[in-house]
Amino acid sequence: MQVFNRHVSAKGLTVFSLETVLIAATILIAARVHGPIDTVPGAFWKIAFATAVCELCFYYNDLYDLTIVHSKAELLVRVMRAAGTAALVLASVTVLVPAINIGHGVFLTSVGLLLVVVPTWRIAFDGVTQDPHLEERVLIVGTGPVAQMVARQIKAQHDFTYRVVGYLADDDNADTEDDDGLDLPLLGSAVDVARLTGLHQINRVIVAISDRRGHLPIQELLRAKLSGVRIEDAATTFERITGKILTDGLTPSWFIFSDGFSASRGTRLIKRMLDLVLAAVGLVAAAPIMLLTALAIRLDSPGPVFYRQERVGENDRLFTLCKFRSMRSDAEKGTPIWAKSNDSRVTRVGRFIRLTRLDELPQLLNVLRGDMSFVGPRPERPYFVQQLTAQIPFYAERHAVKPGVTGWAQVRYRYGSSVEDAMEKLRYDLYYIKHMSIAFDLTIVIDTVKVIVCAKGAQ
Repeated sequence: MQVFNRHVSAKGLTVFSLETVLIAATILIAARVHGPIDTVPGAFWKIAFATAVCELCFYYNDLYDLTIVHSKAELLVRVMRAAGTAALVLASVTVLVPAINIGHGVFLTSVGLLLVVVPTWRIAFDGVTQDPHLEERVLIVGTGPVAQMVARQIKAQHDFTYRVVGYLADDDNADTEDDDGLDLPLLGSAVDVARLTGLHQINRVIVAISDRRGHLPIQELLRAKLSGVRIEDAATTFERITGKILTDGLTPSWFIFSDGFSASRGTRLIKRMLDLVLAAVGLVAAAPIMLLTALAIRLDSPGPVFYRQERVGENDRLFTLCKFRSMRSDAEKGTPIWAKSNDSRVTRVGRFIRLTRLDELPQLLNVLRGDMSFVGPRPERPYFVQQLTAQIPFYAERHAVKPGVTGWAQVRYRYGSSVEDAMEKLRYDLYYIKHMSIAFDLTIVIDTVKVIVCAKGAQ
């Protein structure tokens, strides 16, 4: 769950907040079962630490991604796995730092209670939030590809309690049955929006008309808004529920008049200072691992240890990116090509360091030099940038900020190896640029650790 990100829903935040209290209460009850908690030195901080460990283990098992976890069987499996991991972590920490222990057997009792309490509370919460009276009834004005895309996204997610009641046609040849079989009812035409919002008890109207000139019922939408119905653009809804920008039909005026895309000088200065500190500390801390990685690369295959390649940075400035070599030294001759799944050019050591992201460590030098930031869009090669800029509208706008070692697109989407992948990642990159902040960067770093631990996304 992106705790600090604007993408987080009220439902997700409620689950996280209440579950934090529930876990802490469970540990407190377990401690009281084993003896008086008042006599334990630093009991509050010990319980807070144990709660944080449990929350982290739950997060790493995707228990706060409500779109992924929505079946009872999957919920139980993930809770068991998370609780087991928490028990192992707390036991290991207790051995290393005995002072953190609350009391003999408390952590084990806590885990046992959590296996009962958390699934019970989650099932009860889902039952309450699925009550039709708590749903927000949605009407979509428009029947084209954008309207259907938004409807599919609403159906796929579970963070927001939206239910699409139907469509309103913006022309006489509307077809509302899409490839995914949503087949939502066509309730009328756009000019009926004010009447139909009252008839169907609509809470929110999403306007998804691509060509609005002469098709947008301004007066009817105004009447609906003044009656208490929330009116919003399809791009706004899509952005909120997906964490990416709807680039279909995007115009330059949208960038100009949209909120966001305005990180202050103070934010950029703090971001740069954090980059310098974290890169310096990271290089020192990772020095032994980098030395072993360099030795393994040298012994595994002939060729240089480091791989240097020209990339496009902030404001289209070219710089040389440094990574540990993960492919054969003769991997690419002539026209550049994207890496693909199970790429035969990747060496044995290269496959491991890609999976664990160890190949990215030398980029900390690029961060120190100011070529890159810790968080930002991934830098691409000039050859591909030229191609993608010609094929994808607004692709060049991702160079408005420094590229990053990690980024929002990297933690939310798989490794890209096509124009379609580049287009999808651009949607995430634009979302990051729009909402760029120190808190958002922090959540991306936390997500990156999760991606590395779970070995996701590498090729």
